Amino acid sequence: MAFSEISGYRGVYANLYTPAIIIGGILALIATVLSLWLILQHLRSYNNPAEQKWVIGVLLMVPVYAIESVISLSTPKFSLICDILRNCYEAFALYSFGSYLVACLGGEREVIKLLENEERKNLHEKLIEKKERRVGHEFFCNPSVLGEDLYIIVKFGLVQYMILKTLCAFLSLILEIFGFYGVGEFKWYYGYPYITVVINFSQMWALYCLVQFYDVTHHRLQRIKPLAKFISFKAIVFATWWQGVGVALICYFGVLPKEEKIQNGIQEFLICVEMAIAAIAHIFVFSPEPYRYLPVSEDGNVITSVDSKAKRKLEEDDGEEKPAMVEETETHVEAPGTSITESVHDVFIGGGETVVKDVVLTISQAMEPVEKGVNKIQETFHHITLSSEKDEEEPNLEIKEHVKENIKDGVPEVITEEREVKKL
Repeated sequence: MAFSEISGYRGVYANLYTPAIIIGGILALIATVLSLWLILQHLRSYNNPAEQKWVIGVLLMVPVYAIESVISLSTPKFSLICDILRNCYEAFALYSFGSYLVACLGGEREVIKLLENEERKNLHEKLIEKKERRVGHEFFCNPSVLGEDLYIIVKFGLVQYMILKTLCAFLSLILEIFGFYGVGEFKWYYGYPYITVVINFSQMWALYCLVQFYDVTHHRLQRIKPLAKFISFKAIVFATWWQGVGVALICYFGVLPKEEKIQNGIQEFLICVEMAIAAIAHIFVFSPEPYRYLPVSEDGNVITSVDSKAKRKLEEDDGEEKPAMVEETETHVEAPGTSITESVHDVFIGGGETVVKDVVLTISQAMEPVEKGVNKIQETFHHITLSSEKDEEEPNLEIKEHVKENIKDGVPEVITEEREVKKL
């Protein structure tokens, strides 16, 4: 490392800088090695692409965070670029986790069927009609009655965060280039506080959508132990973001030196520590073991590796025979899997196509109310224009009538009648 980087810190922080890089680097290396090993195990046992490609997307979050944190810690001038890349991948990881839950439920169609069944059950219990409900109110209070609408809201919540997080990341870079970003500065003429508020709201909404989705579907996700996965993932996304905001506030109020290098250094070192812990947790939470073996009924032509144990013991004691004891027989059927090359291709190409499709769908859904509003405004102007043209085509007319009457025996008789029409 360059001496200029060390000299950028003052006093006790300069003395801690080198040990922080060494310790952070070691922890980041451990996190990266463990995560890559776990990803390799999933690629070697790539027997359920619908689920595993999203698991790999979540697992890649650890090495991405760890490597970028070490680079940012050792070379502070790259901290903003690393932060942008990290934010972009964080948004994708959140989307991947949501897609993983959907895949574990059998895909979009099965999820919609499940939600519609929950909807019918709850509506029947409450004796209310679907058309009478308010979607916004029910999403917060009783999401299980929304049916397919719940899935649409959840998907929109995840994808909007991925889009906004990426846009805000690049906006931060542009503002930093022109000197208007101000990392850690909560002042109205800097972009940092506004971007922080937008990202915070977007992230909270995305995580809340996941919570509501989990609340409705957790009984169908028990086989994957969803709570452990949900907590481990949410801790990374939620803790690292609020940790950064917390460090910025502490520095802003003078508890720590108000220097961007020190602020970033503390944040990056803490992320290195957290990623090592997360990598160890992922080995147990996202284990590849469930994907190595398949039930015999799923594939009759798989390569089998059968381990069976059966013992029968007949014990005699004082000439008395005891009942035979038979141990339980366990049979494992090993799935054939795919090559690592094919697995990697499916993760990046197959996953990428799904992401693009969902982003396009979400943008079209977001634009739909805007288009309706624009159309309504255009219709209003059109009606106003037609009314004005109609008024011009039908000018006001003044009509005068002259009637001469003769009264005979008390009965009026019309002698002459004249009508005069005059254009005003």
